[in-house]
Amino acid sequence: MNFSSARIITADIKRLVQFYEHVTGTPMTWYTDDFAELRTPLASLAIGSTMTLAFFGGDEVAKAATNRSVIIEFRVEDVDKSYEALASFLDTVVVQKPTTMPWGNRSLLFRDPDGNLINFFTPATAEAKKRFEKAD
Repeated sequence: MNFSSARIITADIKRLVQFYEHVTGTPMTWYTDDFAELRTPLASLAIGSTMTLAFFGGDEVAKAATNRSVIIEFRVEDVDKSYEALASFLDTVVVQKPTTMPWGNRSLLFRDPDGNLINFFTPATAEAKKRFEKAD
């Protein structure tokens, strides 16, 4: 089994897609007006409008902008440079400026327009770098 993707359900798909395109510097692929995807070599981030919930059993299956338990993480080349480039754009949504975590990653934590937590990180210690060599 391979992890394939995570999906965010949103009431404002255009706003959320634009946000992720800006912070990642990568255009998303629109498959319909209600579904877009950011593909990476390891997994994808999908964004679906609340209209897509009808295909999964109805509006009560998921609630947009209510996540309080998941952090969406992107490994970046240099988290400090990413922060410098995005600081004015992220301005009020930064939760934690770049900080080295006990497990060896340097991490920038911020929120997207729906309040989802996003972590940009770079392996900083030798152990963390080694851990991610195996993933590549």
